[in-house]
Amino acid sequence: MSILGFKQGFGKSTCSSLSLYRSKMQKSVTLLARSLARTRGFCTANTEEIVASVLFERLPVVIPKIDPVIYAFQEFSFRWQQQYRRIYPDKVLDKSEARGKGDYQIEYEPAPRVTEADKTNDKRSLQRALDRRLYLLLYGNTYGAPDGKPLWHFPEKVYETEETLRKCAESALKSVIGDLSHTYFVGNAPFAHMVIPPTENVSDLPSFKRFFFKSQVIATNQFKIGKCEDHVWVTKDELMEYFPEQAEFLNKMIIS
Repeated sequence: MSILGFKQGFGKSTCSSLSLYRSKMQKSVTLLARSLARTRGFCTANTEEIVASVLFERLPVVIPKIDPVIYAFQEFSFRWQQQYRRIYPDKVLDKSEARGKGDYQIEYEPAPRVTEADKTNDKRSLQRALDRRLYLLLYGNTYGAPDGKPLWHFPEKVYETEETLRKCAESALKSVIGDLSHTYFVGNAPFAHMVIPPTENVSDLPSFKRFFFKSQVIATNQFKIGKCEDHVWVTKDELMEYFPEQAEFLNKMIIS
């Protein structure tokens, strides 16, 4: 009986200790979850703002022109292969040349590579530089502009209460083009970021971090751009002219 009583007493005390420990753990987890829900999920100082920017690009529409060096190599390779090619009888060659001739032959004329927008240098049109990538730039007020003056910038928005930083980037692009049905965001995470320190022109503005998301144009060649004074679609080389101070960073960030 004494042994049984000892076992029973030990079991009751252990259960009470476990229940007390479990209740404390539940309270700790609840408090931690509430604190995480109230705070942002980014590691940054409280005084720093976070800005989500969108690198909105149109991919090449036509195949880019071949580099002269590559073209010379391909021509040399073709001539070299012709020297050692197999010689077929004339009957076989005559049959191969006769294929495709008849009522079903279609005459094809390729569209010109140089468009009217290229001739007039219309940078507001997507119908230009068809063999290059184009990037959208906006002219207007943005976060961090000196004295609130308009300047060239990417579509962007200050992170506030969005569920994720990508949602903030989507909201920034949607406010400019109105609809995201012809866009594709590449990945859920930003592919680059930069820290903007305080400047002499804007001394009262603390430093902030700008995170870049990539989005691409899908199945359209025209957008109704709003919420800005002006906009342009520019190539990588042209984009560097708009941001001379950040040219080194953008040259590493943008492939072509």
